[in-house]
Amino acid sequence: MRHSTLRQLEVFEAIVRYGSYTRAAEELFLTQPTVSMQIKKLTDAIGLPLFEQIGKKIYLTDAGKELHEMNQDIFKRFERFEMIAADMKGMKTGKLRLAVVTTAKYFVPRLLGMFCRKYPGIEVSLKVSNRAHILERLANNQDDLYVLGQPPKEIDVIAETFLENQLVALASVDHPLANEKGITAKRIVKESFLSRESGSGTRIATERFFADLNLKLKVRMELGSNEAIKQAIIGGLGISILSHHTIALDAPAGQLVVLDVKGLPINRHWYYAYPAGKQLSVVAQVFLEYLQQASQLLTDVSYHYESTDHCPLLPNQNQKNSNQFRIKNVSPDS
Repeated sequence: MRHSTLRQLEVFEAIVRYGSYTRAAEELFLTQPTVSMQIKKLTDAIGLPLFEQIGKKIYLTDAGKELHEMNQDIFKRFERFEMIAADMKGMKTGKLRLAVVTTAKYFVPRLLGMFCRKYPGIEVSLKVSNRAHILERLANNQDDLYVLGQPPKEIDVIAETFLENQLVALASVDHPLANEKGITAKRIVKESFLSRESGSGTRIATERFFADLNLKLKVRMELGSNEAIKQAIIGGLGISILSHHTIALDAPAGQLVVLDVKGLPINRHWYYAYPAGKQLSVVAQVFLEYLQQASQLLTDVSYHYESTDHCPLLPNQNQKNSNQFRIKNVSPDS
């Protein structure tokens, strides 16, 4: 064990987190043979196998589980030391891994842009996917923090609200209801409705709204992303209810209109969440304090998706400037 290196432990940690040599290699910008070689050296140094493969899946051995527990403590201590040293220098530095549901991509990158400018030494990795995939990552504790429109009931988590999330009814500008006032919910359910996929937080809230009124939507099409729904609305396929954060990209073209529906908007909130019992890194705690100001920070700012205007994508592991974040869609429907 004395002959193992931090790099080997880092490779080991990535394999455990992703359950894959290939994905660990991608995360660390290494080749798969290099990852395999590092694990072989670590295994030889310990003298016990760390992984066992059953079918296509890899699992930790008992020795691997013990090493993983120790490894987590080592890296948490290093992260804390880096932050303490950075504080002594009058700066913040470290890594932050975020995973957010697809609708949150309309405002989280803007918040991260401002966060990067305030703390230029912090490197942020942002992963965007649908709710089901984000909950899977949350259950497996793959990231530091998660942003969702509704906290899960099936996973024991700490969750707090930090920003309002209004759901509004959208139609194309030439829709017959576009200029009507005081539209009733009974009138809405007569229209062809475009819905997010099953399990989506937006869909859950929408169905609950109409169910409380003893009404049922006439779903014409189920789509896996907000962008697809907006294009379908513009194409005249129906109306939908989406987060107000999603519409700014189309506002300049004037192709969408928010319908004046009684009882809308549906007032919801955005939540940050992390597994109960998780010990947050100093960087994650700093970001949570920052999120408490989200509403004020985004006031009078047009919401739109900025991929990397202020924080360019990380091209490789040799990148020296940490004033950046990378955005990674981890599911094709995001």
